Amino acid sequence: MATRLLVLEDDDGLRTSLRLVLENEGYDVVEAADAEVALEAVDQPGVDLMLVDLMLNGMDGFSFIRRARPQTDAPIVVVSARDGVQDIVAALEAGADDYVTKPFVVEEVQARLRALLRRPAMVSEGTRSREDDVFVLDSGNGPLVFDRGAAILTRGSRELHLTNTEFRLLGVLVDHAGRVLSRSALLEHVWDRGFFGDERIVDVHVRRLRRKIEMDPGTPSVLVTVRGLGYRLDVR
Repeated sequence: MATRLLVLEDDDGLRTSLRLVLENEGYDVVEAADAEVALEAVDQPGVDLMLVDLMLNGMDGFSFIRRARPQTDAPIVVVSARDGVQDIVAALEAGADDYVTKPFVVEEVQARLRALLRRPAMVSEGTRSREDDVFVLDSGNGPLVFDRGAAILTRGSRELHLTNTEFRLLGVLVDHAGRVLSRSALLEHVWDRGFFGDERIVDVHVRRLRRKIEMDPGTPSVLVTVRGLGYRLDVR
């Protein structure tokens, strides 16, 4: 089944061009010229991925992302002419997974979409036991358990919802537990970007993940910052 991609863009010419290019890539493209129509599409099952402009008539892209994010964990890529640091951070904090500034090369957007659709590779059941997919991240509070095979994070009996990108980020950190990972390394592993990405994307997603896994996100003890080097997951 084709990946269903929602394109929220009020420029008719650009939206049509994106649809033609992305349909040629094999996507099932759903178009929306305003946020209200896009929210109706999100309410329906099956949207796997979203491209969202910020400057829209009526409800803007920031508000759309904030309203859509609780309804779906589908990755959201912002495509916008607003290239200021505050705009980029605000969009990511609202729930976007990546940010591309206009004007852009279509191939770059396609690469970002492909990267976000990928989840960390799983080892086949024949080579890894069920127990190898379950990680206790914090035994003293909950406990906090990451079940990679079931794609579930729980604290005690409560499930903590992860977006696709948060799942990928936590999976990479778990694979390197106890080791410092630089921002560029996380960009490469999670977003397939290496040194060519914006490291602010990593920082914002780390903050979002901390809100879910830390008892006190302001003083993290599980996902810690190593000043000048990067981040480290400390299993407790």
